Amino acid sequence: MIGIPAGEIVLRDEGTETDWKVEVGAFRLAPYPVTRELYRAVRGEVPASSAGPRTPVTEVSWKEAVRFCNLLSQATGLDPCYAMGDDPDGQDVVCDWEADGYRLPSEAEWEYACRAGTCGVRYGELDEIAWYRENSGGEVHDVATKAPNAWGLYDMIGNVWEWCWDVYDPRVYGPYRVFRGGGSHDRPRGCRASCRRKSHPAFRVDDLGFRLARSLWTAGAVGRCQV
Repeated sequence: MIGIPAGEIVLRDEGTETDWKVEVGAFRLAPYPVTRELYRAVRGEVPASSAGPRTPVTEVSWKEAVRFCNLLSQATGLDPCYAMGDDPDGQDVVCDWEADGYRLPSEAEWEYACRAGTCGVRYGELDEIAWYRENSGGEVHDVATKAPNAWGLYDMIGNVWEWCWDVYDPRVYGPYRVFRGGGSHDRPRGCRASCRRKSHPAFRVDDLGFRLARSLWTAGAVGRCQV
């Protein structure tokens, strides 16, 4: 996993035209989304698909992604981050941010890592960094086959959307969780560092996956970016 330095990010919700600043502690992030082969190795099964083993796993709900994180943590001798019960809305899931196991990134961590010190719409030319509607052929592709950002992270834009930890807006959408990054079916507008989407924690679709993060409590260089 790649070490991401501490910093801050200003997030923006375009629907409400609201901005908010978030301090981001140093953490680790996987260089690409969880693949079908890794998911199968941990879970013993993988959602049915004709996609290859090195493509991002899709058709995985937020709750299933959280469960995978705990299983991988246990399999590798780390402390699981999540305590969870049987609530179908996932509102009983609690994250221990000080545990050393695997977890989903927060929304702020995700966008901060995606930008990698840049402040534009995205961290490079779209065709060079992303699989999206115009070049994907309507399919997800093997991870790490487009150019990475400056911090060595692949597929932060395009290929598949990625679940984040955060609830989108509980006052309006209840338990809906955030996902980020754009997918292989999306037009350029959906493939931007700031683009936010949401759905129910049980939602599954063929261009939505997830990426692994781990907490890291050490000081790092500070970067700043306002959208």
